[in-house]
Amino acid sequence: MESELKDFNSKPSKPNANGNNTNIIRDDRPLLKSESTVSVAVSSDSIHEMEKKYAAYVRRDVYGAMGRGELSVKEKLLLLFALVTLFPIRVIVAAIILLFYYLICRVCTIFYDPNRDEEQEDYAHMSGWRRSVIVGCGRGLSRAMLFIFGFYWISDSSFNHNSDTQEDKHQPEEIGRTGVIISNHVSYLDILYHMSSSFPSFVAKKSVSKLPFVGLISKCLGCVYVQRESKLSDSKGVSAVVTERIKEAHQNKSAPLMMLFPEGTTTNGDFLLPFKTGGFLARAPVVPVILKYHYQRFSPAWDSISGVRHVIFLLCQFVNYMEVIRLPVYYPSQQEKDDPKLYANNVRRLMASEGNLVLTDIGLAEKRIYHAALNGNSLPTVLHQKDE
Repeated sequence: MESELKDFNSKPSKPNANGNNTNIIRDDRPLLKSESTVSVAVSSDSIHEMEKKYAAYVRRDVYGAMGRGELSVKEKLLLLFALVTLFPIRVIVAAIILLFYYLICRVCTIFYDPNRDEEQEDYAHMSGWRRSVIVGCGRGLSRAMLFIFGFYWISDSSFNHNSDTQEDKHQPEEIGRTGVIISNHVSYLDILYHMSSSFPSFVAKKSVSKLPFVGLISKCLGCVYVQRESKLSDSKGVSAVVTERIKEAHQNKSAPLMMLFPEGTTTNGDFLLPFKTGGFLARAPVVPVILKYHYQRFSPAWDSISGVRHVIFLLCQFVNYMEVIRLPVYYPSQQEKDDPKLYANNVRRLMASEGNLVLTDIGLAEKRIYHAALNGNSLPTVLHQKDE
């Protein structure tokens, strides 16, 4: 999700490949809002130029840009039928699953004080039956939630290409286990998949910890909370917490894994943005995981569409498809350990190559510009739709 990650090593922005300085749009305003001071700067861009410049955020499904494209009669009928039948059933069942898991977390954490460290609060380090129940039920119910959302089966494959060579070259003497999972970021659905697969800890906004139901669940996951409006000194503190968590998970099998989306925001699933280095400062091996969502009608990617529209269209789609490509554990060389940026770039290039993703230099700053341009354009179908 948009605010799950923070640039742990924030630096002044540089002009991107197109010569656009991104400093002017570093703020905490929600995406897809019409009020923006940058819309004037991009209002003269043609549709074709926008598609080329912000290709990583372009929606190409039948619903068009921002989910407001003109639908055919067939699509309208399918959507109406799903809204009346499928949508309410899925909403009710999903709410029951969420409430049920919340009650499980509440029972397992009763009379138990969470770990607290610099305003970080989590129950992920509890042991015994409490932790077993939370993890076991969490993984099962997360998969059940994906099933309710239409992901009836998930294609999960592992790449062993050149893995022996890479491990022999960089594998440390004390192997231990990896401390962090590195994944591309396409949708909030990524979180549900990783919960069902390995139940790791995430990086989340501080406000998430105060949300009804979800707040307690995030604490049971052991989420590391960040303040989007915090200063650089605070972000360094978060970086230290994340690095410590990764090292702990690498050395202690009972500690929760960390799960990071180093791109810092979501894309349409065809591109890979530059990686932040926060997840690589621990110098621990990582597990690269690539998530891909195949579709014919609605794309599950959360790129240039509001959250409400995305949930409605997703729940109205009868079947959704997810492909998972799990790469071998990546053991950093000594040079990569000494240079986290090199480490991050090498992992990124490997993921792009194995996942057939396009590398791009744009990031969240350009995404805000693109969303502002979409809001300032009077034509809701400015982007090409993908043929069925």
